[in-house]
Amino acid sequence: MENKEIARVLWETADLMEIAGEDGFRIRSYRNGSSTVEGHPERIEDILRDPARKVTEIPGIGKGLAHVLEEIVASGTCERRDTLLEKFPRATLEFLKIQGLGPKGIALILEHYRIASIDELERLCVEQKLRVLPRMGAKLEEKVLRSIAQYRLRTGRYLLSYAEGVAEELTGVLQAVPGVDAITPAGSLRRGRETVGDLDLLVTGPEARAALDAFVAYKGVTEVLGHGENKASAKVGREGLQVDVRALPPGSFGAAMQYFTGSKDHNVAIRTRAVKMGLKLSEYGLFRVEGDVKVAGETEAGVYEALGLRWIPPELRENLGEIEAAAEGRLPPLVELGDIRGDLHMHTTETDGRASLEEMAEAARERGYQYIAITDHSKALAMANGLDEKRVVEFARRVRHMNADGLGIRIFSGLECDILKDGALDLADDALAELDLVIGSVHSHMNMESAEMTDRLLRALDTGRLRILGHPTGRLLLQRDPFPFDFDRVVAEAVRRGVWLEINASPERLDLNATNIRTAKSKGARFTISTDAHHPKHLAGMKYGVVTARRGWLGPADIMNTLPVDQFAEALKRS
Repeated sequence: MENKEIARVLWETADLMEIAGEDGFRIRSYRNGSSTVEGHPERIEDILRDPARKVTEIPGIGKGLAHVLEEIVASGTCERRDTLLEKFPRATLEFLKIQGLGPKGIALILEHYRIASIDELERLCVEQKLRVLPRMGAKLEEKVLRSIAQYRLRTGRYLLSYAEGVAEELTGVLQAVPGVDAITPAGSLRRGRETVGDLDLLVTGPEARAALDAFVAYKGVTEVLGHGENKASAKVGREGLQVDVRALPPGSFGAAMQYFTGSKDHNVAIRTRAVKMGLKLSEYGLFRVEGDVKVAGETEAGVYEALGLRWIPPELRENLGEIEAAAEGRLPPLVELGDIRGDLHMHTTETDGRASLEEMAEAARERGYQYIAITDHSKALAMANGLDEKRVVEFARRVRHMNADGLGIRIFSGLECDILKDGALDLADDALAELDLVIGSVHSHMNMESAEMTDRLLRALDTGRLRILGHPTGRLLLQRDPFPFDFDRVVAEAVRRGVWLEINASPERLDLNATNIRTAKSKGARFTISTDAHHPKHLAGMKYGVVTARRGWLGPADIMNTLPVDQFAEALKRS
């Protein structure tokens, strides 16, 4: 099990304990354990399986929690969690995914109403029965109804990072099969969609069909849905991601890659183009209608070339003008991961990070970066031990001294400063003036009306202290929708003020999305791609931000942290 899966079980158990009204100390123990496990650089399972090591050596993991971790690794759950699930309705874990309730709210509802499903919770809201309970009202009912609708839309969707992890694990399994040459992901994973509904893997090689047998026998398969001559389908992992594995003949590989990569709208437009040229396109190849002669199919580039098109990067295949651009030679040069020279958003143990400034800098240097910005939280995030004015000034001085010592990487002193409800910044102007850059982000009061939120963001931009607008729409994928605001007005003001828009590479955010990026670019915006890292291993998430930028048609020139360090430092100085 990966650490994130173990952490999820611990957190769910803590939620169930809170619903049951159990001791607060034990609940905090499980929650702290969840955070510790998720942030630990090594796999907890590997430590548990090593007889020479003890998981209790990890700060915050005592003997009791160590036993729980052993249970989770062995069975995927723990006795305490299972006992509580027997006490409550089976849908309780689903209730916890509905925004606005929380464990205490759920406990109150279960105390007064014997509901056992999301449908019954929805009916309570429609019948206005929540508002009669203590600390609940009409606004909460409306929020729960909206959240239920959103929950149903996202059910069966998975983060891009999760799908990629499954693909990598299966690729390792299938590549071990003799006679298999390559396993290639297709579908929405290959296009870099922010969430994935299912996973397509294409297998080539003289014994490609043997990979289907290895797939259905894989230990992570929880349900086999089908096993034919050329395709096998199964549910994989505790999350139940559907995976389709297809064995392909080499002569059709390119056509199959094009077909199974999608999107549907892109493929319909491509097939329509083929028909107009007297051709027909399928996953087996591109054929002339007259005589059924195959003209392409071995490679994707060959298929597109035969249709009079440049090869179209998978991230652009959404039928949003990419076909016309390919026909006219107007496809933009897209940013590559290797273009990124630095990461401009990361946290340390000064606030809620899991590593020191020195450890983050060293990890970035090892990745080949020329520079980073350390941007810990400001004081409004008290739970994260946010920096006040005094600590900010001390931090800026410390960074200046570190740079003077020569570290092999340039550090810019920064801050992720909260944008308060009224649009003011969280720290005094003279303290912010000590820093090289300030990221302004919204972390609170996200339920404001669109006009209020727009004014809030415009006032923050008007301070003249922001260099970057962080995770600009506030969304959390599969958890929280973007907060409403007039995106065009805010972008126009950011452009006027010389404020760059962040593409937050955290796979839980990927904020901005591709549509926002294209809109902002059309208005002259410049961008940064940063990981929002809270641990050195999070720096690897930069690839998700780059994929998202590519989906927004961005090239290196659009992104400020592709600049060499000296040019970037000069760009920071310009107002």
